[in-house]
Amino acid sequence: MVSEAPDLGPSLSVDLNGLTLPTPVLAASGCFNSGQEMADLVDLQRIGGVVTKSVTLHPTKGLPVPRMAETPSGMLNAIGLQNPGVEGFLAKDADFIASAGVPVIVSIAGNRVEEFAQVMMRLGNLRGVVAIEANISCPNVQRRNQVFACNPGDAAEVVGAMSRLTRLPIFAKLTADVTNIVTVAEACVRAGAHGLSLINTLLGMAVDPETFRPRLGAVTGGLSGPAIRPVAVRCVYQVAQALPDVPIIGIGGIVNAADAVEFMLAGAWAVQIGTANFFDPGALVDVGEGIRQVLARKGLSSPADLRGKIELPDRVPEPAYRSG
Repeated sequence: MVSEAPDLGPSLSVDLNGLTLPTPVLAASGCFNSGQEMADLVDLQRIGGVVTKSVTLHPTKGLPVPRMAETPSGMLNAIGLQNPGVEGFLAKDADFIASAGVPVIVSIAGNRVEEFAQVMMRLGNLRGVVAIEANISCPNVQRRNQVFACNPGDAAEVVGAMSRLTRLPIFAKLTADVTNIVTVAEACVRAGAHGLSLINTLLGMAVDPETFRPRLGAVTGGLSGPAIRPVAVRCVYQVAQALPDVPIIGIGGIVNAADAVEFMLAGAWAVQIGTANFFDPGALVDVGEGIRQVLARKGLSSPADLRGKIELPDRVPEPAYRSG
């Protein structure tokens, strides 16, 4: 007698306009590196994918210690994009990425448009890589005036340069530290971005009242965790309303399935989890299975059935940035 395969319930697979992922839950950049470091702790076959730590053209030492500080409902970090550079990344991680069996999205960062392009040329054909995330919004850099995502024209220039060098889908990672994130998102899409990652950490600061000193060696850093989730959900909602056909990956303070579903209802096609991995390495798997349970309970067949299904009041107020 042949036993029947167990019914796992609704499918978790998502299609981001041609980029198919096994689940809508990915590891955010900087938390799994390439995935190799977490393979013994997490079953990578049960997650949607891994976004690598940002890769720069040259090796980057990063910012001074201390680099991390806990805050209420969140965490500040000021790593400064520390990484071995593109050649070091290839030497260490290329073989693993090619054989990992999990979708890998490579995050690329740089100080100049030319640096993004040069890294893109080295990584665009790497086996196992399914997409590129353009990190144009990291606040943890020494030259903060070079956060490209704060200006629509600068953001578009980077995305345009990268998109001309690859057939891989490019996701522009944006910041909420702008007056109007929709304008930046639209500029990125016009320049060739396949999709958008919303949002990066918010620039924050903490001071020790006993020592009178900043808690971070770099003084300011990126705030992540549940504290930023309402901001991230707002950004996803606003961009999804303006660009309903553009894949959005929601990021910011997700620790459970309910948080992920909140992003999807606001318009996200998939999500990334970052800070939660530091206290629960199994968060990605648990959140994925939790989404499956929500779908089953609601009689839905896939995560796409949740996307943008927020039920709004009859009259939606104008966004604050428009009403003055």
